[in-house]
Amino acid sequence: MKKLLIPTVMGLAAMTLFSGCLGLSIGGGATTKSQTATVGQQLVDLQKAKDAGAINDAEFQAQKAKLLAP
Repeated sequence: MKKLLIPTVMGLAAMTLFSGCLGLSIGGGATTKSQTATVGQQLVDLQKAKDAGAINDAEFQAQKAKLLAP
């Protein structure tokens, strides 16, 4: 039993060490996807900017027309 235990522990320790050092990931990982805002969300954001005073009504109307243009 002792003959099998020591190599097993050494093997597990080596796997842990190498996987940590090499940055290996097992079982996949999280992927990030860039998402673009929908036209509706962009309109909401424009309205919020107008309400906050970041843009005036003329700028709001111009940006809104750009978003709604085909």
